[in-house]
Amino acid sequence: MSKTTAISFDEVRRKRGFRVLAVIAVLIVAAFIISVNTGYIRLTPLELLHTLLGRGTDKQELILFDFRLPRIVISILIGAGLAVSGAVMQGVFRNDLADPGILGINAGAGLMVMLLISFYPATSAAPVFMLPLVAFVGAACTAAMIYALAYKRHQGISPIRLLLTGVAVAAGMSAAMIVLTLRLDPDKYQFVATWLAGSIWGTSWKFVLSLLPWILILLPYVIYKARVMNVLNLGDQTATGLGAAVTKEQFRLLGAAVGLAAASVAVSGGIGFVGLIGPHLARRLVGPKHQLMLPASALLGSLLVLTADTIGRWILQPSEIPTGIVVAVIGAPYFLYLLARTKS
Repeated sequence: MSKTTAISFDEVRRKRGFRVLAVIAVLIVAAFIISVNTGYIRLTPLELLHTLLGRGTDKQELILFDFRLPRIVISILIGAGLAVSGAVMQGVFRNDLADPGILGINAGAGLMVMLLISFYPATSAAPVFMLPLVAFVGAACTAAMIYALAYKRHQGISPIRLLLTGVAVAAGMSAAMIVLTLRLDPDKYQFVATWLAGSIWGTSWKFVLSLLPWILILLPYVIYKARVMNVLNLGDQTATGLGAAVTKEQFRLLGAAVGLAAASVAVSGGIGFVGLIGPHLARRLVGPKHQLMLPASALLGSLLVLTADTIGRWILQPSEIPTGIVVAVIGAPYFLYLLARTKS
């Protein structure tokens, strides 16, 4: 293949990738409109427009601005955060099965959030802006534990050993959470049960503000490191030969991935499989280069969580199914399919 042909092929692939991103963005807008109008009390498109323009009734403004919009924004943010976190972990570990939920990162973050909230008389009294930071501490400690247990000298980290270690650590963290619930009052027990089911429990604008800085800082940073991730995917020896500081870059990227997952978990509960499905679909749609794959993962993660949350609120009205359960119905079969295809 000539150099001109290679450049032409890359340009075609890039244009196709941008078209795919545009289509996913349009789907998110459509899901946003449907989600805004989903609930026990419906708003017609005209009522929705009037309310957005400030001409709705007090009841319509309460439903839209105080209940539905914060939850929709949080769904979009945590979907992007979890999906990009999974994409980074898959790239750094070179393991297609890596996901913050499967590897126990989410469970570690959730355990710390639960410990923080248990010190307050009511879950609403907990310092909202401290939740992502506390979750990050728990997630970082869990990630360090998994790395230490899965690493073997002269062998590194094999994909299956990493996966099994993560599953075991996640099970241990979940068991610790269940044991701690025995000492909780009924309100806090209900919160833990809701968290474990993966229900988006932080549904006010203060939770949006607590999550937003983590997404706005870490997401652009990871996308900025897309070229570095492309080099790391070539293998440690090749990356070192090309001048990359492999260990430093791996720890920086893992820190960003853990931060994204922890902040998302702090307001969303134990939603799994988003970090697994998003990157895999993105890779199929736009290719393996991280310049397009990371933004595609973020958009697909947002679309997945927003759609799952909308389905969960709609299917059994006026009751609702936790978002994590809807995502698990989609993600569990896909995970088993990927596990069956894994050769090592």
